[in-house]
Amino acid sequence: VQDMIASKKDSILSNNPDYRTAREKRIKLGLDLQGGMYLVMEVNTAKLLEKLAKDPDQQYLDILKKAEAESKDSEENVVGILARMMKEKGIRMSRYFGSIREDDARIVARLQEQDSQTFDIVGRNVIELPGISREEEARRLLQGRALLEFKLVKDASFAIPIMNRIDEVLAGKVTDSTATAKTDKATNKNQKLTDEQFAKEHPFFTIARLIDPQGRVADAYVKDIDRAKLSGLLAREEVKKVLPDNVEFLYDNQSITDPNGEKFYRMYMVNKEAELTGGVITDARAEIDQTTGSPEVTMQMNGDGAREWSRITGANIDKRCAVVLDGKVYTAPTIINKIPTGSSRITGSANMDEAKLLEIVLKAGALPAPVDIIAESAVGPSLGQDSISQGFNSGWIGYLVVALFMIFYYKTAGSFADLGVIMTVLLTFGVLSAFHATLTLPGIAGIVLSMGMAVDANVLIYERIREELASGKTFKAAVDAGFKVSLSAIFDSNIVTLLTGIILYQFGSGPVQGFALTLMIGIVTSLFSQLVLVRVIFDYINSKGYKINVG
Repeated sequence: VQDMIASKKDSILSNNPDYRTAREKRIKLGLDLQGGMYLVMEVNTAKLLEKLAKDPDQQYLDILKKAEAESKDSEENVVGILARMMKEKGIRMSRYFGSIREDDARIVARLQEQDSQTFDIVGRNVIELPGISREEEARRLLQGRALLEFKLVKDASFAIPIMNRIDEVLAGKVTDSTATAKTDKATNKNQKLTDEQFAKEHPFFTIARLIDPQGRVADAYVKDIDRAKLSGLLAREEVKKVLPDNVEFLYDNQSITDPNGEKFYRMYMVNKEAELTGGVITDARAEIDQTTGSPEVTMQMNGDGAREWSRITGANIDKRCAVVLDGKVYTAPTIINKIPTGSSRITGSANMDEAKLLEIVLKAGALPAPVDIIAESAVGPSLGQDSISQGFNSGWIGYLVVALFMIFYYKTAGSFADLGVIMTVLLTFGVLSAFHATLTLPGIAGIVLSMGMAVDANVLIYERIREELASGKTFKAAVDAGFKVSLSAIFDSNIVTLLTGIILYQFGSGPVQGFALTLMIGIVTSLFSQLVLVRVIFDYINSKGYKINVG
């Protein structure tokens, strides 16, 4: 019963937009805390050379294969080895690259430059995908040279009459020479027909059920088990004669499952020729729209792509443009207005996971050359939970030790310092959340270290207050002097640590950066907590005429 109640509660909360927005803004956990995939990827120069070559024959491919094998045990790159091997065989580089008038040195220099530019873009990348749930899909998208295309979705006024003609040809109602473009919708015809009669009279629409009975869009749902059958029907000669050469049917990348457990795929009619390809994309990023709180993907294009995108979007406002990777539709957003800069926002993702997948799709299509996965590991969620538990335990144990020491040594004033430590931790998490930072296990170590350092300022201040009280000053004067005199020493020590954190973050990578980031944030927030918040507490109590025991 409790499980049912919890499940119902989660379902209700997940449908609450405020709850979804809050979840998207929560601190993201790193690979070591929530599990996921860790991959090291490297550009495949040999595949790039194979792609760049004009009319590569078997001789060229054999030489390229030998050059690739030699490069793995050599300091020399594939381009240099390929040029040397071809020279040894008396083959000019111009046979496969450039023009006949170019000498080998010039062609090799240009290929070296292209290889260098490709490596600058891709290089050897360490990619972490925390919490990834579709490991095989992410691996497939990231590896290899994916074909990313932007294709316009055909309007219902164009697509549905064609679909009606296909339906009529398959039903034998008309011949291909007399097929007419009827505008009535198959889903509204003969509502009283039995399923068997409907299947006989409408063989196409029996398999491809229009999503919108009103015919405002021509998208249809096709059962997974019927996709092969539909492909066979569309391959018939009589159907090819009524289906325009410039259109094609494509399916969504992901299926949807009905309450009966049956899988369906959404089918679109799109232009066969792409308006634009993924080679013009320079960057893509999944993020949260700060206005609506909904996930979105921002996409950047180079100069040539921006000009073409401006023309395409300007001429097709209110039409849909499908993002197609390797023949599968990942999203089909509506073009709202002309986009002159090449910087676009794609909205409509159901959640952040879906937006992240679209980001991977766009980046995969933007790669200038194939990439190989040279190292891969997966971290299970159970191991991640162990890391979270250990990090949490180290945090509260560390705080408990510091808190007990401060209370034991500085009495009431020590409890105020302990309160300042709590505020430091809360502020640190607040800053991490505000900047959408990712928390890792080394990051937790940085927070734990910050808790210990947070009381350093209080130790200096309290010791100075003790000295001032011993010299005969009033409590208020001793507090003022304690905070004022200790200020320079506190700033000096914390600035040195902050500079160290900056250096670690700048020149470190991965776990080192995670540690440095939380350490830097912890230093700043601890100074605010101990110098401002604790001072406010002291001043408030002083104003009430009470004295504070500093041990």
